[in-house]
Amino acid sequence: MNMNKKSNFVKMAMLLGLFSTLGPFTIDMYLPAFPEIVEQLDSSASLVQFSLTACLLGLGIGQLVMGSLSDVHGRRTPLLISMAFYVISSLACAFAPNIALLIIFRFIQGVAASAGIVISRAIVRDLFSGHELTKFFSLLVLVGNLGPLVAPVAGSGVLSVTSYIGVFISLALLGIYLWAMTKWSLKETLPSDRRSPSNFGQQLRNYGSLLQDRQFVGYMLAQGIMIAGVFAYVSGTPFIYQNIYGVSPTVFALLFGSNGVSLIIGSQIVGRMSHRISERTLLLFGLCLALLASVTVVVVTLVEGPLFTLVIPLFVFVASIGITSTAAFPLAMESQANMAGSAAALLGVIPFLLGAVVAPLVGIAGEDTAVPLGIIILATSLAAILAYFLLVRRGGRDTSRDLKGKAFEQVHEA
Repeated sequence: MNMNKKSNFVKMAMLLGLFSTLGPFTIDMYLPAFPEIVEQLDSSASLVQFSLTACLLGLGIGQLVMGSLSDVHGRRTPLLISMAFYVISSLACAFAPNIALLIIFRFIQGVAASAGIVISRAIVRDLFSGHELTKFFSLLVLVGNLGPLVAPVAGSGVLSVTSYIGVFISLALLGIYLWAMTKWSLKETLPSDRRSPSNFGQQLRNYGSLLQDRQFVGYMLAQGIMIAGVFAYVSGTPFIYQNIYGVSPTVFALLFGSNGVSLIIGSQIVGRMSHRISERTLLLFGLCLALLASVTVVVVTLVEGPLFTLVIPLFVFVASIGITSTAAFPLAMESQANMAGSAAALLGVIPFLLGAVVAPLVGIAGEDTAVPLGIIILATSLAAILAYFLLVRRGGRDTSRDLKGKAFEQVHEA
């Protein structure tokens, strides 16, 4: 790869990675402002938390809608419209006079943000295939995983100088920047001859066709079930680390932030090794690593081992998710060039749906035991491996090493 091509490669990854961080920034930046919002809008903690639920619903449902729209109308137009709505809804959140309107605007904001997540991934499939797709997606994940690390810190920084209104104004400014980058720096990557018909029935058939694709569903479930384990981790560790092990909020923030580092490590293993080891082999390695880590977590929680004996296997478990998600995405997308938006939407929404089911189960036995967390992540690891062997391994030989990756000329123009 010459220097000019490598520079364009990195620039495109940075831009699309920024779109993929829109979800974490939209979710996490306003979390430190919850107490202030309760007071300023004369609301309750549960209603303010429901505004987060509304945003998550928007992010999940929106991916299905935006993915299909991008297959019909191309990538740029839906992105431009959604970023405009993102700016408007962010400002509406900032100046919402009551909690009911804030909840409504947060849902709209989530739908708009979902376009950045799903369309950025569809663009990757438009531009790349084979090992180039894996390599680029690992770089995209590297940039995207910075979002969960930076967003809470950015939110706290904004709140140190202004109110929660400033957080939503900051998000509006981010939306303006992304709209401008889409308008003047992002070329259309889906030619008109590769677009789906503008027909709602056809869009439903596209989803039906994807769900009948045995290997696609296998990769989708393997990735989605593993990411659902992260939701269990996110939901359970605040109570486990602070209530059971008694760590301070500062130490918890450091331990929690390590998940972003472990995700980056996992994704880069795939990016660095995919030209020597097939993506399916890396996916299976990640699944086995997750199983080993989750078994260790179960043992540690049952014997109530010291903190470090829990932190280390959880770090490995989250790293394994970086491996599995980075390997599964290009494998799932490889044969979906004409339905990349719809395919990316399903790959994006399934983790939200499964995570919504899994996360509440962590606290089923109360806040003074970590055993449910261990059992849940063990169950997700086993279920993901089962999906892989039942749906993927029975689907045929491993052809991922034979794939010839190449980038279209659009990446030089973008």
